[in-house]
Amino acid sequence: MKVAILLEDLYDEREFIYPYYRLQEEGYDVVVVAPKLGTYKGKSGLKFEANAAVSDVAVGDFVGLVIPGGYAPDRLRRYPEILVFVREMDEARKPIAAICHAGWVLISAGIVKGRRLTGFFAIKDDLINAGAHYVDEPVVVDGNLITSRGPSDLKVWMKEFIRHLKVLQ
Repeated sequence: MKVAILLEDLYDEREFIYPYYRLQEEGYDVVVVAPKLGTYKGKSGLKFEANAAVSDVAVGDFVGLVIPGGYAPDRLRRYPEILVFVREMDEARKPIAAICHAGWVLISAGIVKGRRLTGFFAIKDDLINAGAHYVDEPVVVDGNLITSRGPSDLKVWMKEFIRHLKVLQ
């Protein structure tokens, strides 16, 4: 079973690497999806390779989606193909794990209105202005959306996401 994880320049390495390896430990095939194939550089300089372009994947290929934070979400939300992919994952009710600034991608995909979620405190107003019910908790679940505030919440965030994936098995 495949899980997609989105990648763009200036991703938060902790929020990318932890789910990348944690999901593999659980037996999932993790596919790194980006706007285009290539190498992307994290906030601290770590480089990682995307093994799929968003134009080459389909929602039906995956059981879930991870959106790491950092500054990458601000870049990811500029690609209509990324937003369509996220929106279609949500419409299919597949688990979507978003952390830190990843809420920006959810906002731009148009899937936060009326939903209860969390994110990094600096995007609280953005989430509220987009119609979300912001909650300052380590992990917040609203249907298929599993959101967290930042790196200190990685453990509880990924535990909840994996729990949702296992329900689908």
